[in-house]
Amino acid sequence: MVAITSLQREHIIESVQNMYTEVASFPERVFHFPTGRPACEYVGYPEEQLDAIPATAVESFAGVGYPFAVNAIGAGDVVLDIGSGSGTDVLIAGLLTGARGKIFALDMTEAMREKLLHNAAQAGMDNIETVAAEAESIPLSDNSVDVVTSNGVLNLVPDKAQAFAEIYRVLKPGGRVQIADIVVSQEVSEACRQNPKLWAECIVGAMEKEDYLALFREIGFRDVAQLSQLDYFAASVSEETRNVAASLGAHSMVMQASKA
Repeated sequence: MVAITSLQREHIIESVQNMYTEVASFPERVFHFPTGRPACEYVGYPEEQLDAIPATAVESFAGVGYPFAVNAIGAGDVVLDIGSGSGTDVLIAGLLTGARGKIFALDMTEAMREKLLHNAAQAGMDNIETVAAEAESIPLSDNSVDVVTSNGVLNLVPDKAQAFAEIYRVLKPGGRVQIADIVVSQEVSEACRQNPKLWAECIVGAMEKEDYLALFREIGFRDVAQLSQLDYFAASVSEETRNVAASLGAHSMVMQASKA
């Protein structure tokens, strides 16, 4: 992995926040990546799940897969959603845990957190707590959650080893992971990785798939496996984005893991 300086990291975080503030605030805009209900349906969300949550959560969806295919969440679970956005996955998790469960919704973008709280109120869910933080420093206790879920976010994180280690730390022994994320089939050049704008566009921050899975194993996770993959960027309206993704073999995958 390419080293990221503190200044580059600051610019990457700023670019990502700006991008997803726009997705939260102007869901009607067309972005270079799929968004909203059409994106949900493209990556595999069942219509009945989407119909069960507020449309204002779904309209700002920017995930890359259907992590619930892992079937990791059960009634009464404590769940952490990393990069919760406007709440599509948080609210679905809330349906799965029921009122006895607890959902921590971590996101560094204020506009997304505010929209999520509005959507949670609309859904009548009072067991959701937003967390203003980044994936590399999760402000939760060790061994405190049953499931970590994330969708299209970890590829945006500069220090993935630290983020994966944080996931391991906060999970209870035997805790489960369900993740949808972008990976590539060949290494991204250092020049591309140092461009904050390209990080925000979800491709150049991605790791090679085998390295991604191997890093989870090195940290201590077991049962690490890819369940599925999707040519996610084929749904982009941007020819440039489709071409860049194709040149790097960029695609989304859904994976699972558990804490030993």
